[in-house]
Amino acid sequence: MKVNGVGGPSTTPTSRPSTRSGAGFSLTGSEGSAPAAAASAASAAGGVTGVSALMALQGVEDATERRRRAIRRGNNLLDRLDELKLALLGGESQSVNLQSLARAMAESRDGNEEPNLKSVLDQIDLRAAVELAKAEARKV
Repeated sequence: MKVNGVGGPSTTPTSRPSTRSGAGFSLTGSEGSAPAAAASAASAAGGVTGVSALMALQGVEDATERRRRAIRRGNNLLDRLDELKLALLGGESQSVNLQSLARAMAESRDGNEEPNLKSVLDQIDLRAAVELAKAEARKV
């Protein structure tokens, strides 16, 4: 059998039909259709299984992806804190910066980080929470 791309398996031209006559069972008029139908059914089932397996693997998240997402969230919070600092130093309105900081804080956090990463992310979250609390106190 030879596999040609996505179409599935196909028989090679070197295969010859059996010329035996005798004790075997055969149906008249269906000499080549049964094996071809079985092969196409097997390839269709294999294709669906392959796609299902790929879809299932895409849904699985490994530790490195969780770590990347946590680091990305921490960097985003640090960027928002820097923008807030620059707005404070420049005497600009901080409402837009505070809103973006609050949105960044609202992003979910896994909590299953390695201890050192968890410590750094906790400190970043605390700093952002303090800045939001100070802004809330200034409003009152």
